[in-house]
Amino acid sequence: MELIIIAVCLFTPLLIMWLTWRFPLLNKAGTIIIAYVIGCVLGLTGLIPDTTEVHKVQTDIATYTIPFAIPLLLFSSDIRSWTKLAPAFIKSTLLGILGCCLAVTVGFLVCAGDDKATFANIGGMLTGLYTGGNANLASIKVALGVDDTTYIITSAYSTLLSAVYLFFVIIFGKRVLRLVLPDFPKDKVATEGSIDIKSHDHELFYGLFRKDNLRNLAQALVLTIIIIAVGAGIALLCPKRMFQTIFILAISTLAIIASTFKRVRTMERTFEAGTYLILVFSIAVASQVTTGTLGNIDPHIFLFITIATLGSLLMHVLLSALFRIDTDTTLASSISLICSPPFVPVVAGAVKNKAIIGPGIAVGLFGYAVGTYVGFLLAQLLLLI
Repeated sequence: MELIIIAVCLFTPLLIMWLTWRFPLLNKAGTIIIAYVIGCVLGLTGLIPDTTEVHKVQTDIATYTIPFAIPLLLFSSDIRSWTKLAPAFIKSTLLGILGCCLAVTVGFLVCAGDDKATFANIGGMLTGLYTGGNANLASIKVALGVDDTTYIITSAYSTLLSAVYLFFVIIFGKRVLRLVLPDFPKDKVATEGSIDIKSHDHELFYGLFRKDNLRNLAQALVLTIIIIAVGAGIALLCPKRMFQTIFILAISTLAIIASTFKRVRTMERTFEAGTYLILVFSIAVASQVTTGTLGNIDPHIFLFITIATLGSLLMHVLLSALFRIDTDTTLASSISLICSPPFVPVVAGAVKNKAIIGPGIAVGLFGYAVGTYVGFLLAQLLLLI
């Protein structure tokens, strides 16, 4: 069964790529959206069994594809353009963290009742999760002394609601948010070494594995493996609990440094190869949504996490509208904070704007650094309400 799951995750994206090339109508929906829909169908219909062994394979695939995808996606970056985007992303990051804190506070006031301690702990963990990812969620659990049952429930519900949030963002996010936010200022982005995703949608993946591209892809893969090895080595020198954060930071930084060399930046089809891996990742993640995930829900905790998850986006959008932050920047920073940096390329593909990948990943890495502190502090403040 494990081999079947691996084959489904590896070959379904190839089918999606061919279908979107062959049928323009499907291409308008976007490869990322199609991957998530197919993944959810596979999970909810039981075509992919809901077992511990299968989930382990799915998690391993999602875990191992991202370190390869990030360098490939960043090799074609033009970091000079990031400096033009930095002010907006910095403001959006701070607004996103503030929006999360406000949403968690509102959820606490609505749902806590007499059990303030439990809901304050959940609020602290959610704040860490939605500003820094699962590493911060685990750190805050230890720091606050949260029991395993509460931790598991919080993690499970937030995973489910994050999936709903992610679906909304990639399918409806841009068209809804642009009603209140300005469009992305594309005139500020340098074009050297960049790929305008929208300009050649119909041929984005065409010829990816063609013979004349294989040499470039092989060289890019070797460079990626070297970056992963060096990044892992750097992370191993740090405390074990920080491995994931340091590892992602290291490989992203090394890939960005590599992109400053024109020979690397102009390698053909590296971005498309990275996007293929993101599709593999998307199938693996989405297929974990099963009917079992939707059962046995505690209504009060579920409502609290719902307010925190969807409220974080709403608060972020309202604050972005107040400070005139554009749609793509808001979406990228929000998804990086709430769903973690690996999902930034997913949103970049959905909104057809690769310029937001690098700064968006940086947003999530900043969240990793401050999320534990923000979450722990908010939990203490909620107890005083």
